[in-house]
Amino acid sequence: MKRRTFLQSSAALSAGALLSNSQASNINGVKFPTHTPKIKRVIHLYMAGGMSHLETFDPKPMLAKMDGKAMPASMTKGMQLAQLQGKALKCFGPRFKFKKCGKSGIEISEALPHIGSIADDICVIRSMKNDQINHDPAHTVMNTGGILNGRPSIGSWVLYALGSENDSLPGYVVMSSEGGGQAQPISTRQWNNGFLPGRFQGVKFNASGDPVYYISNPKGVSREQQGNMINTLNKMNRLLKDQRNDSEISTRIAQYELAYRMQQSIPELANMSDEPQRVLDMYGCQKPGDGSFASNCLLARRMAERGVRYIQLYHRGWDHHGGIQNGVKKAASLTDKATAGLIQDLKERDMLKDTLIIFGTEFGRTPMSQGGSGRDHHMNAFSTFLAGGGIKGGMTYGETDDLGYLVAEDPVHVRDLHATILHLLGIDEKRLSVRFQGLDQRLTGVEPAHVLKKILV
Repeated sequence: MKRRTFLQSSAALSAGALLSNSQASNINGVKFPTHTPKIKRVIHLYMAGGMSHLETFDPKPMLAKMDGKAMPASMTKGMQLAQLQGKALKCFGPRFKFKKCGKSGIEISEALPHIGSIADDICVIRSMKNDQINHDPAHTVMNTGGILNGRPSIGSWVLYALGSENDSLPGYVVMSSEGGGQAQPISTRQWNNGFLPGRFQGVKFNASGDPVYYISNPKGVSREQQGNMINTLNKMNRLLKDQRNDSEISTRIAQYELAYRMQQSIPELANMSDEPQRVLDMYGCQKPGDGSFASNCLLARRMAERGVRYIQLYHRGWDHHGGIQNGVKKAASLTDKATAGLIQDLKERDMLKDTLIIFGTEFGRTPMSQGGSGRDHHMNAFSTFLAGGGIKGGMTYGETDDLGYLVAEDPVHVRDLHATILHLLGIDEKRLSVRFQGLDQRLTGVEPAHVLKKILV
């Protein structure tokens, strides 16, 4: 790397590391937000494992009629398959009936009755596409916009541009739960900061017990003593920073200070004893802090109230290569009511208007059967729904073909979803970039990304 390029890169990263936690400043001469935002925060309900669109949001009567018959060879010829490559392909009808829901009449699977009850608040996108057919790279595309390791996640980009509204909690928090199917592992790089300063990395909270390890001081150590230790460490770090041009030293200083403040903010956040029984019932939360998706949704609402900017809740239980009927039924029973409850709760608190809810997955499942009772990975078509600020409720967008195999109308690539999320937050995706390895790197990459204006208010 040339000396001038190195200094420019270091200066950009150092400037990012020194941003106020509560308010972002100019990045590369661009002030964020670039336009009036519709929302303040994002809650991403991530159905990890490959949620089947054919059992949830994409009704296919023709597929039901062709159940057990050979899949038309013209549709699959030359197409990439995962574990079904080279095998006889038979159509596999939807395992659940669909019903028209709400005044809008959106057809939603009977496996999701609670989400069906809020149909008029959501926009179902039936034409999502991913580039990757296996879990980990598909997660990486969904979170970072590409398959290469070391890219920042969308939550990190958002925090980098806008900062956090609470200097006592991380601005980007991740939690996980499981149940209903094979619980595929989720790599920590899915919420990594990549080439952005380390302070913008997502922080993973424990779903049960203390949300963060070592939140309490050791016996015999008072809060005053802990504060004195942090001050001493940071004095030493500042001396080191004066000697070295290393943005990560600024990150270290900020993170020590944040950790000290979290020792007071986290116990208050996690103490859900003040939540009335009516609210617990709304989420289907039997025991707050039990590690369930319902408990995580309730905690997400509490985080949203306290200014956490980007929240991701992974539910690892949607990978159904076999037994998909029982698997979807179980996974839905653990996520359906809590999802609807979160949206209803935010709506009652007048917070849905400035919160974006994303309910989605990394890819869908094949219209062809696998092992007679399951479905294989499918990147060419899947469903997602959005709700909240700036989103038109009670509508569907995009269509797949009669068998749910390929997108037939209004394709939505992951980068289009990213561009839309950033747009709602007041960020022009083309102007949010960092020069790294000689390129102006963006979340949406170099290929065209389109804001989904038809679904916006």
